[in-house]
Amino acid sequence: MKLKESTKRNTMEQNVVLCGANSYDQKYYLNQEFSALPDAVKQELQIMCVWFTEDIGGILTLEFEPDGTLIMKTTADDMDYYYDDIGAGLKLHQLQRQKRELMSSLEMYYRVMFLNKTVEEAGKEIL
Repeated sequence: MKLKESTKRNTMEQNVVLCGANSYDQKYYLNQEFSALPDAVKQELQIMCVWFTEDIGGILTLEFEPDGTLIMKTTADDMDYYYDDIGAGLKLHQLQRQKRELMSSLEMYYRVMFLNKTVEEAGKEIL
C-alpha cells in the first residue's frame, strides 16, 4: 500500500519511465509498475524500443509526463559519432504515426490506473 501511495506522489512531480532500450549496454528495461500490461503490449514495446536503438543508436525511453501524456525521449553519449540526430527525429515521428493507437491506449491506461481518472475523463484528455 505504501508503495502505491509513493508511486502516486511521484507521478505528480516527475516523469515516470514506462520502458527504454540502451544500444550501449544492449539492454531493454520495462518498469515493473507496468507488469500488469498484457504480454502482447509488453512485447510490442520491447520490439519498438530495441528496433529503434539498433537502427539509430543511443538510448530511447518512453515516459509519462505528470498529466499522463506519453513521450519518447532519445539521448546519446557525447562521443557517439554514429548516432544520427536527424534520423532519430525522423524515426520518432514514424513511430508516433505507426503506433498512435498503442500510445493512446497506454495514455488511457496510465490516467485511469495511476492518476485515478475515470475512463470518461481520461478519454477527454487524450482527444
